[in-house]
Amino acid sequence: MYNLNKKQKIILGILVAIVAGFVCYYVYAKDEGANTVNLESDLAIQEEMTGQEEEQHSDDRILVHISGAVNKEGIVELKIGSRIADAIDKAGGIKEDADIEEINLAYLLEDGMKIKIPNKQEKDKQSDTVQEENIENYVTTSIGVSNVSKEEEKSKDMKSEKVNINTATQTELETLPGIGPSTAMKIITYRKEKGKFMKKEEIKEVSGIGESKYNKIKDLIVAK
Repeated sequence: MYNLNKKQKIILGILVAIVAGFVCYYVYAKDEGANTVNLESDLAIQEEMTGQEEEQHSDDRILVHISGAVNKEGIVELKIGSRIADAIDKAGGIKEDADIEEINLAYLLEDGMKIKIPNKQEKDKQSDTVQEENIENYVTTSIGVSNVSKEEEKSKDMKSEKVNINTATQTELETLPGIGPSTAMKIITYRKEKGKFMKKEEIKEVSGIGESKYNKIKDLIVAK
């Protein structure tokens, strides 16, 4: 066809190599751009899914402050529907001197609650009456509220509305002065086993509610 000399063949070879290089670069750049777009899209989807999972995770969790006779005091994260027993496990269990005899380990927790697990020394220092009232109030719903101030707070809140002891839930019963998780459950159990209270004075038949405690709540309750 054409007879090319050595120099022309070299020049032609260089031109072919340059063209081939441009073609390869164009194809590679196009694929790389597509891969970059796909990678960015995948990352965006992953970030969105992660954000949704984290939001869903936080909606299923509650934070509870646990202190006292446990191995690791502080704030613990629990699933919704957790009980005091779950909080204790999360806190590394109880110490040897812990006194959980009067603690309702099945008590249902809510976000923001504080739990104090008493020890035997605290129990020994208290009289029988004071001991009974304090141990039942080791679950509080407000930060920094002591057992004493909580009792005062309950009395103030209940002045405007009385609790019907025949229909009140455990949470509603615990708003009464001196009525903690354990006694509230006893009241509910009494209702189930023996029926409605015909008059409010009958609440004294519930174990743990003596004349002293009744006098504190008699003006705050009704039986109807």
